[in-house]
Amino acid sequence: MMGTAPRFVAAKARPLPVLVLADVSGSMAEPREKIDVLNECIRRMLADFASADIGRGLIHVGVIAFNQEGATLHQNLAPAAGASWTDMEARGGTPLGAALTLAGELLHDESIVPARAFSPTLVLVSDGMPTDEWEEALDQLLSSPKGSRANRLAVAIGPDMTEQAKAVLRRFVTDDATGVFEAQDIGRIQQYFRWVTVTVTQRVQSTRHDRSTVLDPEDLSDFGA
Repeated sequence: MMGTAPRFVAAKARPLPVLVLADVSGSMAEPREKIDVLNECIRRMLADFASADIGRGLIHVGVIAFNQEGATLHQNLAPAAGASWTDMEARGGTPLGAALTLAGELLHDESIVPARAFSPTLVLVSDGMPTDEWEEALDQLLSSPKGSRANRLAVAIGPDMTEQAKAVLRRFVTDDATGVFEAQDIGRIQQYFRWVTVTVTQRVQSTRHDRSTVLDPEDLSDFGA
């Protein structure tokens, strides 16, 4: 009796999660260009990630929006290729603690971020000081298995960002090598998100997906909008 031909099953691509924590408080609407540019930057990032979903890694993107209504999952953490972006609206306060708590819950849920996933990238975008209790939520995120391994980035938007507010973002980031990027004008926001796109795309195309980013966000001439 002839043997059955062996079956070869292609390895399923491992998810590489990217989670944006977006401050959409009322101050992001003043001037209106801030929230408009943030929406456009995320829309473009999703499109770029969708075209980069190749090889052994598959980029998944989610967006947590936080404002007067608390923290909500504005964009489900799912493959970028299937995303359909809806613009966020800016209003109310800045409940960062609620956003950090929700981020921790998402990372902990293995039906959303499975154990086989590559370490996530977390991007915190804010233009002001939190308006809720955020320190305990941050400590819990940073001490969690996936949160502690995440590549955590932050961008401070606008020229009126106080040193106290920037200090909050500095506690969030992975290390001083990337630090808190200051986008004092609209063009800098666009270029920073382009830098995020390039660094994450390089990870998914690399044989070492969990390597630390080596690109300098301050060298913006390489990352035109």
